[in-house]
Amino acid sequence: MSDHKDFPTLGEATRVWARIAALSFGGPAGQIAVMHRILVEEKRWLGDGRFLHALNFCMLLPGPEAQQLATYIGWLMHGVKGALVAGLLFILPGILAIMGLSWVYAIWGDVAFVSALFFGLKAAVLAIVLQAVVRVGKRALKNNAMRGIAAASFVAIFAFGVPFPLIVAAAALIGWSGAKAGIAAFQGGGGHGSVGKAHVDDSATLLGEEHGDLTGAARAGAFRAGAVALVLWIVPVAALLLLAPDSVFTDIATFFSKLAVLTFGGAYAVLAWVAQEAVGTYGWLEPGEMLDGLGMAETTPGPLIMVLQFVGFMGAFREAGWAMPLLAGTLGGLLTTWVTFAPCFAWIFLGAPFMEGLRSNKALSAALSAVTAAVVGVILNLSIWFAIHVVWREVAMIDAGPLSLELPVMRSIDWIAAALSALALGAVFRLKLGMATVLGGAAVLGLALHLAGWV
Repeated sequence: MSDHKDFPTLGEATRVWARIAALSFGGPAGQIAVMHRILVEEKRWLGDGRFLHALNFCMLLPGPEAQQLATYIGWLMHGVKGALVAGLLFILPGILAIMGLSWVYAIWGDVAFVSALFFGLKAAVLAIVLQAVVRVGKRALKNNAMRGIAAASFVAIFAFGVPFPLIVAAAALIGWSGAKAGIAAFQGGGGHGSVGKAHVDDSATLLGEEHGDLTGAARAGAFRAGAVALVLWIVPVAALLLLAPDSVFTDIATFFSKLAVLTFGGAYAVLAWVAQEAVGTYGWLEPGEMLDGLGMAETTPGPLIMVLQFVGFMGAFREAGWAMPLLAGTLGGLLTTWVTFAPCFAWIFLGAPFMEGLRSNKALSAALSAVTAAVVGVILNLSIWFAIHVVWREVAMIDAGPLSLELPVMRSIDWIAAALSALALGAVFRLKLGMATVLGGAAVLGLALHLAGWV
């Protein structure tokens, strides 16, 4: 979309996107930082203004914001082809890594050596999820209204089992209504501040100053690609509903399609809903296995949401009833990834031409801010749910009218798991160690405890 003499070819851009994909560890914050360093500071393809503008646009969309940011910048650079290259390369390493680890887990997950590795990883993942609560909370809970939304969402999901989509919808409605009513607490936009240390002006980059809504061929091409993405997503789901309504594959396709429409607030928020449904409703995994999957996603490149591929794999592996369960699991995992990411491309292509208008809509920004606040409460619930299942061996259900919550049986505490979790929390919050160090150290400790005969 530029005739600048230094504008990279699609082939040159592909090599850059492949490099970003290979370095995309550590959740969205780390991935966005890598993209900023390479695309803004090193390559000077775009400046800070446009980068943050694009990032905030992606926050308005359901789905993993880092992957969508890559897709959008790919589109800015080289149209639909560029978007597909950037978006697909961003998730390819994660697809391959999680699939390989899912096979290992399905075949050898009960082997003591592998169990010990994941025993250690669980403690580290618990600390990292708690860190996410603090990090998102600092950014999102700027006033008492936002703190109230966070507290209400936590109570709703923790004590009453209110479905995640309902919490998101209620928070968005509160934010939208608050902004329309002119309430001061809902006047600030949601979104990110600066990403890099040194500011890079848009005018000094290949894409130059930001322009408004795109028109003509670029807009038409984006709409066509968005329509194709919608068809590629919806047709397989509809076919499964018609041809095999009772199949686990249909359950996978419909459940993860719902997630794709409602995944505001990042992977950790979504995992609270996945834990509710995949563990509680469908019985595809045990609570501890959900943590194992998150450990896989934390230690491999790609979006954290790739943990869903593991959930789909295990669901089909166990429930399809095929003579070759690993084949069923592989297809279940790939189907999960398909219905998770096909909509991401649709949202980018359909929304990109309207980016400017969406970003300047104050009511929409307020709705996003309220959803982000609600997500803090949802992630806090997830961390407590994880803690209960990591540190205690038994849980008890408390049901009294609308109240329905899971509490640990105190005498069933696993002291070794508790100590390991305390060490991981100290490493994250006190020593400020990086995610790779914490995950690696916890896995090694898990192995050491196994070799010592303690786990």
